[in-house]
This record gives sequence, C-alpha cells and structure tokens, in this order.
Amino acid sequence: MENQHRQTSGFHVVMPEEVRLMNEIKAFGQALEQLCDKVRAHITAQYQKTHLGETEMDRLCRAQPENWESWGRSNFQSGLMYLKRAVQQPSEF
Repeated sequence: MENQHRQTSGFHVVMPEEVRLMNEIKAFGQALEQLCDKVRAHITAQYQKTHLGETEMDRLCRAQPENWESWGRSNFQSGLMYLKRAVQQPSEF
C-alpha cells in the first residue's frame, strides 16, 4: 500500500533520505546475517570433524562457540532494530 506510513498512528511522514537510510540498514543487516551464517557453518564444521581428539572436543565444549554466535546474532539484530527506530522515530511506546 503506497503511503501507508501516513495512515500508521505514531509515525511521521517518511522523507526520501529516511527511505535511503532504512534501505542501507536493511542491506547491512543482510551482510551481517551472511557473516553470522558463515561463523555458524564454521562452528558446525568444527564439531563435525571426526578426527578431533578428546582434548579438542573438550575445548570446543568448554568454549561454547555456538552460544557466542547466537548472542552476537541477537545483538546485531537488536542494533539494527535500534537504528531503524532511530530513523523511523515512532512517537508511541
């Protein structure tokens, strides 16, 4: 729906520079998602290596890299949401 932002309560009229910023944030988000996917694939590959010795598997289990990747992903998502909100500037909670 064109101009739906005019009918959405609590939002101001979006200017062209704001649309450009939102698109830039979204594109950056896609790049961050790809990076997170690469890190997740790396971690998965480490766990799948059958030649890992008990010491290396112990190290991986103690390091919990999957948790750190998940937290990083979540924090990137939060940061992107904050940036979008900074551009959209909703006036309601």
